[in-house]
Amino acid sequence: MKILIKNAQIVNEGKIIQSDILIENDLISKIKPNISEEADQIIDASGKYLLPGIIDDQVHFREPGLTHKGDIESESRSAIAGGTTSFIEQPNTVPNAVTQELLADKYQIASQKSFANYGFMMGGTNDNLEEILKTNPRNVPGIKLFLGSSTGNMLVDNPETLENIFSNTKMLIAVHCEDEATIRANTQKYLDEYGEDIPVKFHHLIRSEEACYKSSSKAIELAKKTGARLHVFHLSTAIETELFRNDIPLKDKKITAEVCVHHLTFTNEDYETKGGLIKWNPAVKTQKDKDGLWEALLDDRIDVIATDHAPHTWEEKQNVYTKCPSGAPLVQHSLVVMLENYKNGKISLERIVEKMAHNPAILFRIEKRGFIKEGYKADLVLVDLNENWTVEKENILYKCGWSPLEGTEFHSKVTHTFVNGNLVYENGKINEQKFGERLLFEVQE
Repeated sequence: MKILIKNAQIVNEGKIIQSDILIENDLISKIKPNISEEADQIIDASGKYLLPGIIDDQVHFREPGLTHKGDIESESRSAIAGGTTSFIEQPNTVPNAVTQELLADKYQIASQKSFANYGFMMGGTNDNLEEILKTNPRNVPGIKLFLGSSTGNMLVDNPETLENIFSNTKMLIAVHCEDEATIRANTQKYLDEYGEDIPVKFHHLIRSEEACYKSSSKAIELAKKTGARLHVFHLSTAIETELFRNDIPLKDKKITAEVCVHHLTFTNEDYETKGGLIKWNPAVKTQKDKDGLWEALLDDRIDVIATDHAPHTWEEKQNVYTKCPSGAPLVQHSLVVMLENYKNGKISLERIVEKMAHNPAILFRIEKRGFIKEGYKADLVLVDLNENWTVEKENILYKCGWSPLEGTEFHSKVTHTFVNGNLVYENGKINEQKFGERLLFEVQE
C-alpha cells in the first residue's frame, strides 16, 4: 500500500519545510520536495501542517476492571481523533498490573482492541521487587511507582523497598510524587472544618505545593544516590521545576520531567466554574505555578508534555469532594490545546512537536517513532491551523462522554491521522480497523 502526501508543511526536528512524503506499507519511504510516484492514495495537504504522531507518555485507559469509565478501544479511538498515535498506559487498573502475568493480560487486550500504538508500565508495590526485575526492557516502557496514593492505591511508602527498586533496575522509573503524610494532615484540617463536603477550591491547598516538592525532591535524591533513571510525572508547581536541569541534551539526562496539559491550562481560579471536573492529583495550582511550569517547559527543564488522561463517569464527578475521584479525560484534545497556545504566541509549532513527539521517543528510547524520517514508522498527523470548532457533547469520543473543555472554541483542527502507514482518522471519520502495534524500546547496555 502506497500513500502520497503532497505539499505538506512538515514540522520536524526544529524546522518547517514544504515537502511531499511517500508512505509505503507501515514506513515513511521518501521525503522529497516533489515526488511523482504512483500511489494507491494521494492526499493534497496544501496549507496544512504535517507533524509526527503525538506520543502520550501517561494515560489511564481503565482496562481491565474499570471499563465503565473507559476502555482501551474507546480511549484509543479518541486518541487517534486527537492526533495521538502512541500511548503509555499506567498500571493502576483492576487488578493492578504488578505481576508479569497481569501485565501480559493488558498487552493481550490491546493487541485486539487498540487503534493506537501501545506500551504498558509495570507497577511497583511495597512487595513485588522480584516481579519488577523480570520486566523485559525491550517491550515494556518502564516501572511506575506511586509515591503518593492516587486512584487505585498502589502507594509505595517503604523507604527500604524504594531504595531496592531504584538500585536494582536499569529500566526507567516513572513516579507520581506527592507526600502522603502532608496530604493526610491537610485533609484532616479541612475535614474538621467542613466535613465530607469540602469546597473543591481547597484541593490545591490539601494536595499542596509542599506535598509535591517534598516527594519529588526525595525521589530525585534517591535517583542521584542510586544512579537510577527517573522520570517525574505531572509536575504541578513552580518550585519543583528548580530540581531539574537543562544544561545537557535529553538523551544524556538520567532525571527528567513531564508537565500535563491541564497544569498548563487551568489554575485554582477555575475551580469556581469547573468544580470537581478539574480535580486532578496532583492538583491544578496557582497562576504563579502555571507561569513557572511554562517557563521550565520552554527552557527545557521540563522535557515532555502529556495528558494523564483519566476518565471518570459524569455521576462520579458530581460527588462531594471526598468522594469525587481525581482525573479527567484529555487525550482527544491535548494537541489542539497546545496548538491554541501556539496561536496565542506562547509556544512554537517546532517546540510542540519536540515536547509531544520527539522527546517522549528519545526519553523512552522508543524504536523508529516520534520523528518524520525515512525508514521510520508512518505515525503522522495532519492539522489545519485555520479551522474553528467547539468542543461539544456530539464530538466528544471519550466513553465517559464529557470533557472539562466542553464549550471551548478551538482555531485548529486535526484532519488526518496515520498509524503505521494506515489512514485511521479523516475529517471526523474513524477507520474501524485497528492498526495499533506494541511499542518497542531500544535497550542500552
